[in-house]
Amino acid sequence: MWHKLKLLAEMIKFEHTVFAMPFALTGAFLAARGAPSLRVFFWVILAMVGARTCAMGFNRIADRRFDAANPRTANRALPAGQVSLFESWAMVIGAGALFFFACFMLNILALQIAPLALALTLFYSLTKRFTWLCHVVLGLALAISPLGGWVAVSASFQGYPWVLSLGVLFWVAGFDCVYACQDADFDREAGLFSMPSIFGRRNGFKIAVAFHVLAFLLFILTGLQTGLNYWYYGGIAVTGVALFYQHLIVNPRDLSRIKQSFFSMNGLISLTLFITTCIALATGA
Repeated sequence: MWHKLKLLAEMIKFEHTVFAMPFALTGAFLAARGAPSLRVFFWVILAMVGARTCAMGFNRIADRRFDAANPRTANRALPAGQVSLFESWAMVIGAGALFFFACFMLNILALQIAPLALALTLFYSLTKRFTWLCHVVLGLALAISPLGGWVAVSASFQGYPWVLSLGVLFWVAGFDCVYACQDADFDREAGLFSMPSIFGRRNGFKIAVAFHVLAFLLFILTGLQTGLNYWYYGGIAVTGVALFYQHLIVNPRDLSRIKQSFFSMNGLISLTLFITTCIALATGA
C-alpha cells in the first residue's frame, strides 16, 4: 500500500503543490492582515492538497494515451502500468471529496465557489486538444488559489487584491509555456495545441518572457494595493532575479536544465513572496 501511494504521489508530482499552496496562504494572510486561525490554516492546506491532487490525477487520466505515445512521458505510472485506471480514478474522486469537505468546513462562500474552481482545473486538462491558450487556462486555474485563501478567512470577495490573481495567472502561463517546449514536436504531430507547437519554440519563449514581465509588474502592484512594506519588495527583487535566471538557463535550443528552471525557481518564487508577505504584515505593513 505504501509503495502504491508513493507511485500515485510521484504520478501527480505531489511536490509541485509548492507552486500554488503559498499563494493560497498568501491570500489568507492578507485577508487576516496577519496569521489566520489554525483552523482556517489547516483547512486551506487540505483544500489545496485535495484540489491539486484531483486536478493532476484527472490530467494523467485524460492524457494517458498521449503520455504512452510520447517518449518523454511513456514511463509515467499510468501508461507504464504501475498504477491502474481504477486506482487513479479512486484517487481523483477521493481528493475531490476532500476538497469539497475542506471548503464546507471553511464557510458557505468557499463551498459555493468550490465547484467552479475545481471544474476550471479539470477543464484545463482538455484544452490542449483545441486551443493554444491552454497555458492561460492553467494560469487562470491556479490564479484562484489566493482568492480561495482570501475567501477562507473573510467569507467575502470585498477588498480582494485582484492584481495578485492576475500576477499568478501570467506567472503560471509563462512557465507552462516554457515547459511545453519539451513536447513541441510531439504535440504538433499528435494534433495537440500549445504555443510552442503552434508558433515555434523561439516565439514560445518570447511569449513566456512577456507573460513573466507582466507577472512581475502585477506582483509589484499587489504590494502597492495591499500596503505592504519594504520586506515584500525585497521578495519582489528575489522574484525578479529568479524569473531572469529561469530564462537564462534554458533557451529554445537547450532545454537540458528545464527541470531546474521549472521546479527550483518556481518553488523559490512562490515561497519567497509568501514569506516576505508574512514578514511585511508582521512588521506593521
